[in-house]
Amino acid sequence: MNVSELIFPGIDVAKETLEVALDDKSKTQCIANSGTEIGALVNRLKPLAERIGVILLEATGGFERPAAAALCAAGLPVMVVNPRQARDFAKSMGYLSKTDAIDARVLSHFGRTLHQSAQRERLLMKLPDAKQEALEALLVRHNQLVAMRVAEGNRLATSHPSQHKSIKLVLKMLDRQIAVIDKNTDGMLKEHFADKLALFKDFKGVGPCMQAALMGALPELGQLTHAQIGKLVGVAPLNADSGRHKGKRITWGGRATVRTTLYMAALSAIRYNPVIKTFYERLLANGKLKKVALVACMHKMLTIMNAIVKSGIPWNPEHQNVPKNA
Repeated sequence: MNVSELIFPGIDVAKETLEVALDDKSKTQCIANSGTEIGALVNRLKPLAERIGVILLEATGGFERPAAAALCAAGLPVMVVNPRQARDFAKSMGYLSKTDAIDARVLSHFGRTLHQSAQRERLLMKLPDAKQEALEALLVRHNQLVAMRVAEGNRLATSHPSQHKSIKLVLKMLDRQIAVIDKNTDGMLKEHFADKLALFKDFKGVGPCMQAALMGALPELGQLTHAQIGKLVGVAPLNADSGRHKGKRITWGGRATVRTTLYMAALSAIRYNPVIKTFYERLLANGKLKKVALVACMHKMLTIMNAIVKSGIPWNPEHQNVPKNA
């Protein structure tokens, strides 16, 4: 079917509402962000399936997930983009005002553009696996509890002595909750992901949190090239050149949950993993800043893990070099 005959629904997501535009010129409809209303939206769009190029939603702190999952489960083509991408597109196309209705139309316009991209198939949402979703939720909760513990520990150092008992009780409670989450994570990893995790058995730095991030939040691991996986996570250096100007290569964006966990894994690996430690020390000897060298180690670790899953061959420090087309 010709692109001009297709429709590209754009859905602007808020906590309580969904603003739906069937195209970038039509009147929008505001519905509740609830199971009932989402079901009605799916029923409304399913008869139009053959005419739908892609349905585009903006990531909104998880509030987009029920609608995106329901539409995807119905067999409709769905993409989810981050807010920065959507806003940059809006500005480039002259959409300077910002309302829910305008945002929905912008997403429709953006969807039409993405539909014609060579990256369309890669960008289409895959129906999330229930086990992976549960594992990612455990990892997110672990990180939340750790952040709360750090904050409470900082309060202990600066609070009035009369409040120390209260803070210490909260710290003990947080420690217990972290232990429960970690136990559940370990059980889920062993029950559902043992085969893949066996590949990383001797990879120092890839502990339970990193394993949970790989299995729960990075299902693409082993399916992409090393360049694609690096960009997906946000650790691949990106050019910033123009004419004769050669800017510094920078890393940004990517999958935050994986990137944050990978950072902590790299801190461990530069101390205890001989391959990563040697690589890190060589970069420092060549004049690289510590932060730059650490990000390079994150990239190297991710590339190695991607190649390991793709090949099905366990980690062997004697054969750590990764082919460039891996």
